[in-house]
Amino acid sequence: MQNLPIISDASLEGETHNSLQAYFNPGVAPDDIAQVFRLKRAQTLLQAFTALFHGGFDGVLVRLLVLKELSSDTQTSSFSRADINAMLGYLVPDSLETVLARLRANHLLSWHAEQGVYRLTSVARNVLSAVDGLLHLGQDEDDAEMGFLFSQVAGAQAVGGVSIDQLQHLLGRMVDLTEEFRDAIASGSEFRLRVAQSKWNAACDWVEKGSAIIHAITADARADAATHRAAHAIGRAQSALLNMQGMFSRALNQIERQRVHLGQSGLSTTDIKSWLLRQEDLAALANDALAQRVTPLFVTVAEIIDVAEAELLCERTDPEQNPALPQGQDAPSRADEAPGLGEVDNWLTQVTSSMAAAVDAGSSAAPIQDVLLPASFAVASYRASLLPLFGEGDESILRGSTAVLAILPFALTLDDGMVALPDAHVAAISVASLACTANSHHKKKRTQDE
Repeated sequence: MQNLPIISDASLEGETHNSLQAYFNPGVAPDDIAQVFRLKRAQTLLQAFTALFHGGFDGVLVRLLVLKELSSDTQTSSFSRADINAMLGYLVPDSLETVLARLRANHLLSWHAEQGVYRLTSVARNVLSAVDGLLHLGQDEDDAEMGFLFSQVAGAQAVGGVSIDQLQHLLGRMVDLTEEFRDAIASGSEFRLRVAQSKWNAACDWVEKGSAIIHAITADARADAATHRAAHAIGRAQSALLNMQGMFSRALNQIERQRVHLGQSGLSTTDIKSWLLRQEDLAALANDALAQRVTPLFVTVAEIIDVAEAELLCERTDPEQNPALPQGQDAPSRADEAPGLGEVDNWLTQVTSSMAAAVDAGSSAAPIQDVLLPASFAVASYRASLLPLFGEGDESILRGSTAVLAILPFALTLDDGMVALPDAHVAAISVASLACTANSHHKKKRTQDE
């Protein structure tokens, strides 16, 4: 180990300082920016993270492994090289030597030459604590990914040192979640809504846990105005998240109403899509399902233009062959083909004769069966539908034979019960009669005088 050279990043400080100016516009000094000054002041801590996480994932994993193994031994604070070799005997000696040299060069391990032992620095323990906290909360199925942020705020509040940056990180994450949930609701996708609702439930759990923390911050008289404003903004963001429950419910109910079910099987399109998403190879479902493979046919633009031009020329008409439109012709009459159209006129003659016979016999009414029969059931039913038109008097809205019905001085009278008939088509009919109205004799005399 003593024969290996140790290269410190401090030898590159001048180059780093010169390269930092290249990122800024001319005339702007990096040290004049507050955040740059704050980050440069934490150079030792940032270099520790750089030493751990620079390079490939495998190298990062081994460096963290070495530090975590050393920090897990709480019986002693110093480790000889023999102790380290025994503790990490599963690593290749040369690889272990390289990792120790890197950790020592970046102040994560300190070497005490007088005693010949290694010790973990305070920077290394702080870095490991932050990483362990993030790893622990990341394994608790925190879909909303707010646990670490809330834990940082809670820890800082417990020791009385919560910062505006920690509150702003938490507020930013809550705003991001709100926008993500709104996009999921606007998409109308049931699967996105289900995933978003699960993440919303996790976020609400953290909101309930963090409400007491935010209340303590707002009630703290020692906090500055910026911290109070950030805490109030977090409270409003929490309210916006909690109010999204109704939006999720309405969107899911709307999807439920529009869900399509396949017959009486109980399956819906959602069930089929869920099943398809669980399949590893969708193309394999089509194996042995098609007797003949589908051959795609590709048509270029030139071929489409040729077909369109041919269709256009085929449909074009020659104006010389059709110089003018044909002359109009009267529509053929079908009166001769419909012998039933004269049924009403024939029936009116029968009704008039029946009513005249009743009047001559000294009666002002005739039974309804004498008016409607003899006739088939269909014809009798049609005649019965015309009975309410008798005596309407407003023949101006009627035409033809129905207008004659309206001016006849007859009125229909209905009674309860049915009467049996010795007829071949109508077995029974309602008890009813067709009676002459009060002025029927006057109209009859006027008709005779005319």
